[in-house]
Amino acid sequence: MPRSDISARVGAVVVDYNAGDVLARCVASLQRSGVTDIVVVDNGSTDGSTALVRTLGVPCRLIRASRNGGYGAGANLGARSSQRELLFICNPDLVTEPDAIERLAEALDAHLDAAVAGPMLLETDGSVYPSGRTFPDLGEALGHGFVGLFWRDNPWTRRYRLVGDEQHRARNADWVSGASFLVRRDAFEAVGGFDEAYFMYVEDVDLCWRLHRAGWAVLYEPSSRVVHEQGRSTSREPYRMLVAHHRSILRFAGRSTEGRRRLLLPLVAVALGARLVLASLERYVGTVRSNRSQARP
Repeated sequence: MPRSDISARVGAVVVDYNAGDVLARCVASLQRSGVTDIVVVDNGSTDGSTALVRTLGVPCRLIRASRNGGYGAGANLGARSSQRELLFICNPDLVTEPDAIERLAEALDAHLDAAVAGPMLLETDGSVYPSGRTFPDLGEALGHGFVGLFWRDNPWTRRYRLVGDEQHRARNADWVSGASFLVRRDAFEAVGGFDEAYFMYVEDVDLCWRLHRAGWAVLYEPSSRVVHEQGRSTSREPYRMLVAHHRSILRFAGRSTEGRRRLLLPLVAVALGARLVLASLERYVGTVRSNRSQARP
């Protein structure tokens, strides 16, 4: 696909919150990918990240949100300001390879029944962050959620995250990571965009779930590669993010669970509360140990 087509067809929406200098690298990589319609939505940053983008001279529009409504709300705000046929929605802490967006657009062009295409996400050390996952069933979710706190490579987590060869195979998926994906504007708007009741986390799962219910497919396309420096913004407020994560899981469970299984939702809520306590303790203990090791001469 010629770069001129990317320029004419794709608008990028970057949602920023105290991303630091990585925001500038993200915007520059989007420009190198051929995107000329770039919107940065700032959710109340105080670190000067948006000012740094201005100094680079990379053409983009800056929208300052009236409040920090979370990732989904910021993405929706940015999407409304672009009129392009395809929207590349992403975190600020990533860098796209030059042909990454082109590959995603080609995947959507080849599968007219698909609304979303997500890339391979690479950590800064070159390892693959799993995307293109399945919606977990209740047993798998509990195994991944609880056992995964203490045994990272457990069988439930491996099945849920599709670790291994599946991360190198183009395929249909239940959902792809909201860190970056390309979506058809008409499909995104038809389902109402992101549900803004999710402050952080699971809004990507929810969006793909609603798109599936509307008859659309979701694609995982590993020939498109994006380097993702995870957690630059969320690491500043770890306990708030833990609460947001667990609230989002409960919201999605309530929306997606049907029939008699809804009777289990009170138990799910109790289980999530217990997991939140355990995850917070794990985080606290890890922080204490790290501080002690740094304090040693």
